[in-house]
This record gives sequence, C-alpha cells and structure tokens, in this order.
Amino acid sequence: MIAVIRSAAYIVIFYTGSVFFVVTAFLAQWFSIPLMQWAVRGWSRWQYACYRRILSINVKIEGELPQKPVLYAIKHESMFETIDMPRMFPKPAVVTKKELFDIPLWGPAARAYGMIPVDRNGGAAALRAMLVLAKKMIADGRPIVIFPEGTRVAPGSQPPLQSGFAGLYKLINLPVVPIAVDSGTLSPRKAGIWKSGTITYKVGEELPTGLPRAEIEARVHAAINALNV
Repeated sequence: MIAVIRSAAYIVIFYTGSVFFVVTAFLAQWFSIPLMQWAVRGWSRWQYACYRRILSINVKIEGELPQKPVLYAIKHESMFETIDMPRMFPKPAVVTKKELFDIPLWGPAARAYGMIPVDRNGGAAALRAMLVLAKKMIADGRPIVIFPEGTRVAPGSQPPLQSGFAGLYKLINLPVVPIAVDSGTLSPRKAGIWKSGTITYKVGEELPTGLPRAEIEARVHAAINALNV
C-alpha cells in the first residue's frame, strides 16, 4: 500500500513540476540556449529529487566516469535513465528514437538541446544523418550517449545490440564506456508501481577505438549486463 501511495504521489508531483521545465526549455530555445540547457538539466535533477524524496529510491555509481568525450553505451530498463542523462553527464548528446521528437514542446526542445534522433528503419541514410549530428556534438566537447539494445528491456533480459551501435562506434572514432544499470527492478518500464531501494550504475572498463565489430559488441554486451548476472 505504501508503494502505491508513493507511486501516485510521484506521478502527480513529478509531472506537474515537469511542465515548468519542459515549457521553459521549449520557449528558451529561441532566445537563450544557456537557459534552455539549464531547464533540460533541471528536469533531470527534478526527477532525481522526486525519486529520492517521494519514492525513497537512491542512486549510486560504481566506478569512475571519464572526464572527456566518450561514447557511453548504457543498459536501458526504464524511463529513469533516459531523463537522468543530463544530470549524469555534462550536456550529453543522447541518441534516441525519432518518435520522441514528435512530443509537443519537448520534441523541439530536445532537438535544440542536441539530442540525436535515430530512425531505426532509415537504413544508411539515417546512419549518415546521425553521424553528422554526432560529430557536431563531439566537436563541441560533448559526450555521446546511446542505449545500444535499442529500447527498454525487462530486468534480466539480454537482447543483442542493435546494428547502429557498431556503425556509430566505427565512424565517430571515440572510446566506449559501457554502463550497466538495474533501474527496472524498481522503476516500471511503462505504467506501474515503483519500489523503494537503490538503483546502481556500474561503469565498465573503457574500450579503445578500432576494435573489430564482433569484439566491441561482445564486450559492450557483457559489460552493460553486468548487473543481470
């Protein structure tokens, strides 16, 4: 019963507060990029605060995050890590499905912030468009974030990586830092009840550029699933 009450309170408070940050980001994109970036990061911090204070969910990081642009490959189990990225990293450029850019207000703000849309059915043309944006973000000193499994998966699931990950890795020439996360054990993938506890990010070994496709995919797959064994 406590979990149900907490979840209901979270939904009301988080989404009510989100309106301020999303509207601010949407409006600020035309007159103040710093304000727009503040609003995006503020929304991320707002979620984090609501998780801690309303849901009694703590977040910990095992390992060290590098202080340089890299390609972060992250496990994806819930909406939590999608929104948490601007809190975790300095102005990350997150590769995400293009359908999210159709969301009113948030879609245009996300594009202006530097999120990178990916069309899973777009083939080579979509990969080239993603590459152009990724290289622009790298030139600005920003890290690239990708969820290489392509979508949210249930805890314990270990689907193969999407082909776009290997293509991006090869073409942008950045080292990869894989990160496991177990958010799905506490945060539902869709509608549901949140549980109290601790969400863990486990930072894996930095992987160099130039590895063969089979090797980079195998090592990233193992690392992002380190909390599922």
